Amino acid sequence: MLDISFIRENKELVREKSLQKLVDIDIDQLLGFDEERLVLLRRVEDLRAERNSIADRMKNERSDELIEQGRKVKVELSDMEHQLASVEQSFYSLLAKVPNMPTDDTPVGTSELDNKIISTVGEKPTFDFEPLSHDELLTKREMLDKERAVKISGSRFAYLKGNLVRLQFALLQYVFDTLSDEEVIKNVIEERNLGDLSTKPFTPVLPPMMMKTESYEATGRLKAEDVTYKLADDNLWLIGSAEHSLCSMYQEETLEEATLPIRYIGYSTSFRREAGTYGKDTSGILRMHHFDKAEMEVFSSADSSRREHELLIGLQEYMLRELGLHYQMLLKCTADIGDPNARGVDINTWFPSQNEYRETHSADYMTDYQTRGLITKYKNDSGTGFVHTNDATAIAFGRLTAAITEQMQTKEMFIRVPQVLQKYLGGKTEL
Repeated sequence: MLDISFIRENKELVREKSLQKLVDIDIDQLLGFDEERLVLLRRVEDLRAERNSIADRMKNERSDELIEQGRKVKVELSDMEHQLASVEQSFYSLLAKVPNMPTDDTPVGTSELDNKIISTVGEKPTFDFEPLSHDELLTKREMLDKERAVKISGSRFAYLKGNLVRLQFALLQYVFDTLSDEEVIKNVIEERNLGDLSTKPFTPVLPPMMMKTESYEATGRLKAEDVTYKLADDNLWLIGSAEHSLCSMYQEETLEEATLPIRYIGYSTSFRREAGTYGKDTSGILRMHHFDKAEMEVFSSADSSRREHELLIGLQEYMLRELGLHYQMLLKCTADIGDPNARGVDINTWFPSQNEYRETHSADYMTDYQTRGLITKYKNDSGTGFVHTNDATAIAFGRLTAAITEQMQTKEMFIRVPQVLQKYLGGKTEL
């Protein structure tokens, strides 16, 4: 959530930036609840102090007058606490709806059509034959079976088989090896001029794939309306991505600044309803109800958080270049970055059969928006502050194996194996 002090001091700016994200929030009503909350809070604190004072006095003296005074204070305190709880509920409900403020370089726009292309990297692959779509090729090669999955589970499910599964786990091992290599991280830091940023490697994590409502809401990522699945008989939701349960790992904790940055690479299955995409991407494996992802998550101080964001983007690009894939970088506009984001960058990878770029990666600069709700802080000799978080896709396996299939296909319907993956596939050059 956003700092209420910032909102008080920048009311018009918050209103303007919220509207740029297509969020129409009543800032005046929020600040009205805030003012009422502070008045009630001061009265509750005064009454609690008076109650404690009376209790101390009654240790040495007991009189009808003192007992009556204590009773009146107790009744008023109970009433004030109920009023405070009601006002706080309204206040925090509105505060949670205020989006994070976009960075100055985020383009103002009303849809993904207003995203800005930053760069186009590599050459488009050329073919002396008509390239197949990934689902056609993988189905013909018996690596993908959606027909039987539909029979068992419904649309947007699939059986992945044989070499497609091996390719996924080769990619996973490649990601783990790359992100644990301090030399790679050092080179990316130097390449992007990120100064004295730490070269600390990423720790692999298998995170929980279910979250309690309260923790999920605090991340700003719970989208119950059209995305997230809830377990019917439990206060638990299936995560939509690994960073959702990673960013909340240190909820209600205060970390030593010396331990920062903390960098994780989380691997999990992710679940999404895709309720708002009826009829879109029903073939292939680009938009499934569940899929596997490896996500980078970083906890850092405020001073280094923007550079950590740039590091994650640099690592995404490094891995794509190593895989030999052609892609575009996009700076997302205000309406497309999401409420918790201050900045968002997408990587769209080339799909020859569709003759267009499709999203395969995202990188989200979150500042302290999530950690204010999660109450995750860090401390040093000067005091405490809220930790900053960043997350970014390392590999969305369905989308990236689809991109490799399309860009690396041969006339004989084989898939050329990127050189960096060959050692994980027994030296095979084709699948």
